[in-house]
This record gives sequence, structure tokens and C-alpha cells, in this order.
Amino acid sequence: MPNVLIVDDSGIDRALAGGLLEREDDIILSFATNGREALDQISSTRPDLVVSDLQMPEMNGLELVAALREEHPSVPVIIMTALGSEKIAAEALKIGASGYVPKASLSSHLPQAVRRLFNASHADRLHSRLFHSLQDLDCRFRLQNDPELISPLVDRVQEVLRCLPLGDEAERVRVAVAVGHGLWIAHHHGNLELALSGPWTDSEFQEVAIKQRMESPATERSIELHTVVNREQATFTISHEGAGIDVSRLPPDLESQAADRSWLSGFVMIPAIMDEVSYSPAEKKIVLVKRAVEAPDDDLELS
Repeated sequence: MPNVLIVDDSGIDRALAGGLLEREDDIILSFATNGREALDQISSTRPDLVVSDLQMPEMNGLELVAALREEHPSVPVIIMTALGSEKIAAEALKIGASGYVPKASLSSHLPQAVRRLFNASHADRLHSRLFHSLQDLDCRFRLQNDPELISPLVDRVQEVLRCLPLGDEAERVRVAVAVGHGLWIAHHHGNLELALSGPWTDSEFQEVAIKQRMESPATERSIELHTVVNREQATFTISHEGAGIDVSRLPPDLESQAADRSWLSGFVMIPAIMDEVSYSPAEKKIVLVKRAVEAPDDDLELS
């Protein structure tokens, strides 16, 4: 069962986040009021993941993310963002956060984000040892009009990333989550042709997406993920069969908009995590590249 540490200097916000996660039967919660206190707890309790506010005394969320990447790189972090802190959240993603959830939509997104990140980071030990031995891989998955297959496909992506030296497990989780966002973008804005500048709230977006998915031509469309991984880099080419995705149509204040509309958050997260990102409307493709962070080592220690 996941052990989650919630870090926030506001007692009200700690109680809110904790109350939402307590509804999940198998989650164990602990709490800290700032980053410094969180680090002390992590050293002794080793939570499975951390949910942290950004703005706190003594050590804020950004400093906590940096410290965790240095001292506890296997512990992923979800950042809770308040209105006006979108740019800081984007910076947190760049230095190591695994995701963020706007405080305005905690009730609808925090439990899902925690469960998704825990499932991604809780890899089986034998699988870890096996995939560390993988030298290269070239494979394709074609998903029909069934978004329930995206999550298990992301799990497979994380497994094969073990052959790419990325420094720590948390970075593998981040890359896999970014690929997941790419798949959802291809599904929503490619095959379902939902506008990038749409006015929808998160709940409205989900309603529109479900309706579109049940109608032709979306019912006949599919997504393909072509993965090429070796000891130097991983390249993920996501193809769809809908309209081309023209990112020039994204809102100019994307980071601010994504704070209120989480369906836009992938467009913020992906470039913060990947080394190269390209959208080709004409070819109906999204290409994501992540390079090794250290020289390939055939004698990699298995742990």
C-alpha cells in the first residue's frame, strides 16, 4: 500500500489533501509543515511519494524537489499549485517534480494523480533486474479507440526505460508519465479533434471527450506508439489518425491556463521532462526524445 507524505504549511490545506486521500482505502498518510521537516521524515520513514505545496517557510516546495533529487532520487513528488504559481510549478517539473495538481481541482485530480504515480513507480524488482539487462528495443503498439489501454502501455514504457541510463528511478517515472501525456494528447486533440483553445473546464472536457469517442470517425481511429530505446537515448513516436495538432493554437498564457484546465498540463510537462519535443501536424505525429544522462555502462550494478 502507498505511503504518502503531505507537505503544506497550511493546516486547512493539509487536512483537505489528507481527507481526499483517506478515501482511498489502502493509502497511509503522514504530514509535514515545510520542506525541512519533510526531509527529516523521509530519512526515517521513506514514503512511496510526496505531495507538496510550493510556497512554504524554511524550505519551499521548489527547494524540496531539488533536495529530494539529490538525497532521495527514488521518491517522486507531486506539486500542489495555487493560482499565480504556474511558472514556479513549471520550474519544479524541470528540476525533478513528477507532476502537479492545481489546488483549485484537488478533489477531482489529486487521488488519481497519486494512484497513477504510485503505480508507475512501484515496479516489480525482478522486472527491474531483467530490463536493466536490455541493450536495445524497437517495438510498436497500436491502440484502437480504447483509452483504458494507455495506462498499461505507460507501465511497459517505464520498464523498457531501464536500459537507458537516466540516473535514478524517479526520472524513469517522469519520462514514462510524459509519454503518457503524449498519448493522451494524440487521443484527445488528434483522434477526437478537441480544440487546443477550447473553453472547457476539466469536467466539461471529459464529457465532450466521452461523447466524441463514441461517434464516427473517432470510433475507427487508432494511436500508434513506436518506441526505439538503446543505451544512448529513447525515441517515442506517437502517431494518430485525426486532425494535425498545431501547437501554435495553444493559449499564449499556457502555464496559467493549465493551472485551471488540467487537460492542458501535458503541453507544459512534456517539454519540461523531455530533451526534444516536436509536433508534426502534416504527418500527424508527436516525437519525444530523452537522452542518457551518463555514459552507457554494460557493467551497470543491479539494485
